[in-house]
Amino acid sequence: MDYNTDLPQLIIPEYGRNIQKMLDFAITVADREERNKVARAIIDVMGQLNPHLRDVTDFKHKLWDHLFIISDFQLDVDSPYPQPTRETFQTKPELLKYPHNDIRYKHYGKTVEQIIAKAREYPDGDEKNELINQIANLMKRSYLNWNRDSVNDEVIIKQLEELSKGHLKADISVLKSTQTFVPRNSNTGTQHKDKKKHSGGGKQNTGGHKHHKSNNNGNNQNFKRKPF
Repeated sequence: MDYNTDLPQLIIPEYGRNIQKMLDFAITVADREERNKVARAIIDVMGQLNPHLRDVTDFKHKLWDHLFIISDFQLDVDSPYPQPTRETFQTKPELLKYPHNDIRYKHYGKTVEQIIAKAREYPDGDEKNELINQIANLMKRSYLNWNRDSVNDEVIIKQLEELSKGHLKADISVLKSTQTFVPRNSNTGTQHKDKKKHSGGGKQNTGGHKHHKSNNNGNNQNFKRKPF
């Protein structure tokens, strides 16, 4: 008996050793046209072994890449896709450049800072004033998302000036008219009462169930067995 530990290591174990043997045979085929037929037949078998890959984008392309990888890039056939090389998989990918921008106030986020920078470029006028007030309202709503208990309009005005480096100043009367959010824990007492009502309703339903059961027993007594 041949143990797997004594056999050559599988390059992609998901396809099994039979696919590996098929590709070893395909490499030995001398005629190129016949070798192409064998390669296409192996591709069909690989697709049947992994039906879950059919939903993957470029399903056939992935199978052809796996074909060359399993053959250790020794199979010379005509592929409908660019043939990968050994260097393609040995080269390390480039490091992604992550943004390292410092956000002054985390609860406002980077988007608010970008909007403020864009508002500074607007020419003075009614449109710019309206935009400043809208930014202040947005900052107030963002502030309330993190602190639902209270919000100081003077703080919002001050932080807007700080983020805009003194170029933008909102009308505090607009912030005063902005509707604040109700804290979630304010309805705790109401929810507690609802639970009591619901529990009482559960007891009534239990009694109704027993009453229904007694009716069924009474009905069963009315049915007498007929003599044969």
